[in-house]
Amino acid sequence: MDSSGVLLRLLCIGLMSVMCRGQASHEVSAEDFGAQNSAAAAEKELVDAMEALLVKMQSRLPSNEKRGMIPPCGMGDRCALRHGPRIGKLCDCGRVSSCNSFLLKCL
Repeated sequence: MDSSGVLLRLLCIGLMSVMCRGQASHEVSAEDFGAQNSAAAAEKELVDAMEALLVKMQSRLPSNEKRGMIPPCGMGDRCALRHGPRIGKLCDCGRVSSCNSFLLKCL
């Protein structure tokens, strides 16, 4: 046989297998339906347990109001105070500005 005949037969077999694969049975038995319901119930139970864990862990997360957190301030606002030789921060300037150590303002 020549190669074109073999290629034509392989192409026909491939086309028929693709067409037949789409005609598979989509019937759902009672056992499959029960398995889907139990899987949905297990998933809902898992979601509920994760929500309870998240609520429990939320109280352990650090809050923004704790000491050491410096609030942001706007452009031109006072950002520091001078305490003798030291400078204490009042707020944190944004990314585009910085606290000027002479004027003690965000520039």
